[in-house]
Amino acid sequence: MGSVLERVPSWARGRSGHRLLGGLVVVVLVVVLAVSCSGGASGTVDVPVQSGKPDAGVTGVRAPSTTTGGTLRVVSGPVDSLDPQRSYSPGVWNLMRLYVRTLVTYSSKPGKTGQLVPDLATDLGTTPDGGSTWTFTLKDGVAFAGGRPITSKDVKYGIERSFASDVVVGGPNYVVDLLDDPGNQYAGPYQDEAPDHLGLGSIETPDDKTLVFHLRTPQPDFPFVMALPSSSPVPVESDTGANYGTAPVSSGPYTITAVDATSIRLERNKDWKQATDDVRTALPDAVVVRTGLSGIERDQAVLAGSADVDITGAGVQPATTARLTQDDTDPPLSDRVDDVTTGAVRLLALPTDVAPFDNADCRAAVAQAVDRRSLQQAQGGAGAAVRSSVLWPRGLPGGPQDTDPAPDPAAARKSLEACGQAHGFSTVLAVADAPTSVGVAREVAHELSGIGIKVDVQALDPTTFYATDVGDPDNVKAKGYGIILATWTGDFPTPASFLVPLVDGRSIRTPGNTNYARLNDADINGLVDTARAAAGGNGALDAWGEVSTAAAKSAAYVPLSENRIQLIAGQRLRNGLVMQPYGGYDLATAGVR
Repeated sequence: MGSVLERVPSWARGRSGHRLLGGLVVVVLVVVLAVSCSGGASGTVDVPVQSGKPDAGVTGVRAPSTTTGGTLRVVSGPVDSLDPQRSYSPGVWNLMRLYVRTLVTYSSKPGKTGQLVPDLATDLGTTPDGGSTWTFTLKDGVAFAGGRPITSKDVKYGIERSFASDVVVGGPNYVVDLLDDPGNQYAGPYQDEAPDHLGLGSIETPDDKTLVFHLRTPQPDFPFVMALPSSSPVPVESDTGANYGTAPVSSGPYTITAVDATSIRLERNKDWKQATDDVRTALPDAVVVRTGLSGIERDQAVLAGSADVDITGAGVQPATTARLTQDDTDPPLSDRVDDVTTGAVRLLALPTDVAPFDNADCRAAVAQAVDRRSLQQAQGGAGAAVRSSVLWPRGLPGGPQDTDPAPDPAAARKSLEACGQAHGFSTVLAVADAPTSVGVAREVAHELSGIGIKVDVQALDPTTFYATDVGDPDNVKAKGYGIILATWTGDFPTPASFLVPLVDGRSIRTPGNTNYARLNDADINGLVDTARAAAGGNGALDAWGEVSTAAAKSAAYVPLSENRIQLIAGQRLRNGLVMQPYGGYDLATAGVR
């Protein structure tokens, strides 16, 4: 998937284009009003500041507590949907941990937040055939708000909603890819004419506790698909189709009690049983979310004490970062900061069907010419980006060694000679029209000009960039986009989730393509199959490492850096635990007392 800033939906950050003076006045007024409306005439929170140490929420838990009570105050950017089958924003997925349960979910233990643990199910699922068939069994005592027991059919129905592409739009479609029959496609539950709603044939529910999934192809990562909110149960009698997000039925410790254009309120669900849930602590009495705030507004709310946590996953804004490093308060603001490498890798994709990048030597010339140190500075320095030369996020174990190579113009010129372009050539670089990305693109153009490659930087609308501009292979070829500056994040913290959509030739599609380089190499495809079939542990990691290394040798992708963000904990935040998959503090365990 693309970056927070540059693609819709997912990791929604939005763009901030304030005019300096007018924008500052508006922001200050908004913050003053927000603070004064939420916590005392002084505009501050009259409690001791919970600080801890830098990165306390990364390596452990910030300000541990088991005390219940109070209201957790959350700030967020735009919320795409409160319907679990329609959201594609990890910040909203974090919020959904409060009112949505799934068969499995992410752990809330320090250092293990990228790992799965059972949630509604008794285990992480079992497969007798290497990932083609998966069986899950529901726990006893799990129920929706209102007290009705959650059954296997409710889980199946929730998953079936994602197939209704004419009604339920915007969410992940992994289940469609894995469970649908291309020769007899399932249209979703709203067009199911069977009187007893037999539904999707690839999911069996032999009893109220058991689900058996029959996948089209083996998928070892299938439990991660089941951890998405889109795989959560929905009671058929409460489903209102496209409007379900206005009042989704809770299966978690909180229910949504009020929603308006700027806020969401959640209160305790009396039918949730702690004995069935080893993940959520449900410490606050209520949770209030202010939505649609800009990055500066969110930062100011957290710093001023009118908010406890920002769930957007974007980290603090550059202006706030500067304040954190220059602050002389006691305790210093830097004690409340957690530095997080996000897993979002910024890279150049060189489409293999756009001349002259249909020649591997021409692609190699680009890889040899780029200066990652200069590009790191264009992104805001080491605080905003970590240099990377491998197709492998830093948070994943294993992977190829990152040699952090310096630019080699001499080698690049030899590669140009080898591809018949000794004097260079002209090409077009497509980039989402966001300030940092455009700055990086221009620096790439400057560096390539040194070896004779003339680059025309074209900044494109961020709202269509990934979906149609570079997500449509025909459009890329027609427009002659020889270089694409993209940011890619796997939906799951696994090598397969990161690599397959980028490098497996069988993943190319129109539209919505994520194999931006149109890399379709039979040997690499074979390595993908080998890695999929590998058992877990080091053997699987080694196999995926071979996929990454082979893709790197093709020079179809040139990794540049991995995004880094700084999270700041609110003054009252207790149990501040960085949830790596969502890029923010885990709401499932957060407290304020």
